Amino acid sequence: MTTQAAEASVLAPGSTIGILGGGQLGRMMASAAAELGLKVHIYAPEQNPPAAELAAVTTTAAYTDAARLAAFADSVDVVTYEFENVPAETAAILAKHTNVFPAPDALRIAQNRSLEKTFLNDNGLATAPFRIVESFNDLQDAIAEIGTPCVLKTQTMGYDGKGQAKIDSAEDADTAWDAIGQKPAIVEAFIPFDCEISVIAARGPDGAIALYDVVDNVHKNHILHQTHVPAQIDDDLITHAHEMAHTLISALNYVGVIAVEMFACGHDEKGKPLILVNEIAPRVHNSGHWTQDAAVTSQFEQHIRAICGWPLGDTSRTHNAVMTNLLGDDVNAWQDFAAKPNTKVHLYGKAEAHAGRKMGHVTELLPKA
Repeated sequence: MTTQAAEASVLAPGSTIGILGGGQLGRMMASAAAELGLKVHIYAPEQNPPAAELAAVTTTAAYTDAARLAAFADSVDVVTYEFENVPAETAAILAKHTNVFPAPDALRIAQNRSLEKTFLNDNGLATAPFRIVESFNDLQDAIAEIGTPCVLKTQTMGYDGKGQAKIDSAEDADTAWDAIGQKPAIVEAFIPFDCEISVIAARGPDGAIALYDVVDNVHKNHILHQTHVPAQIDDDLITHAHEMAHTLISALNYVGVIAVEMFACGHDEKGKPLILVNEIAPRVHNSGHWTQDAAVTSQFEQHIRAICGWPLGDTSRTHNAVMTNLLGDDVNAWQDFAAKPNTKVHLYGKAEAHAGRKMGHVTELLPKA
């Protein structure tokens, strides 16, 4: 199964990009677009979202408002999105009026863990063993097949650890099922791994593909804490991670930037590199924020280039780097970060800080090895 991208023309400076979603990713895309002489129209249900400060136009309306969506589509030259929980139906409505990149089918696949895992396996990309669960009886059967420990994850609307419950023994099934709201889910084997890695990849309408360096990621409470570039893994694992990202973005017939999150598991019994895909994010991604300061072309500029039909930019790394998220009250130390040498501060303009909320990030630039 592949998704079909629409025919795209090259959008000249002065064209308008429509972005679904008004958070920090939309804000940083809007900034990158402005550097290329392009305008941005934000469509989001929230009042005064962070991206609105950098947009030429903002529409505040529900993602289900067909009339407002049609007017939005008619006012822009291409549509993209900054997060994957935009309803797939919204993207499909917009695709009747203008190009939507990435294509709605890529969004549909990434939004549903059962579709995502199946798509990955069908295209030769390894994942942890999983079973699809539609009922409590399915859950009990899946635990018996997969074994424990395992993880129960809702099929949709899961991010930053939401909609997940670890199962250490079969007796945990009731509690886990209630914890996810008794919703359709998957059960996934709990796999020991050496580190969590990701690859930011980009593909243009012409099929050109560009890959960024593999990074390793450290999470706290299921939220990304730090990204280190380059990843400290063997060269054959790096090559394999890039090959997997290349296979995936090609199989999706994708246009834009995508993040492929993976588990590096060392080598199998035959000495071959062993990497499992954890999930995909059909958008610019937190683990690619380092590219703003330590790559020739940022992931945000790259995404704009791709969806506008421009040549993809150089993904070369200019520095080693450590990107750290500022969550909640971490942002109050902005002056300390601003005073640190070789450190770049990026704040998202959010009015209120609360626990776990991404308020900004800082990137420490290190000598390139």
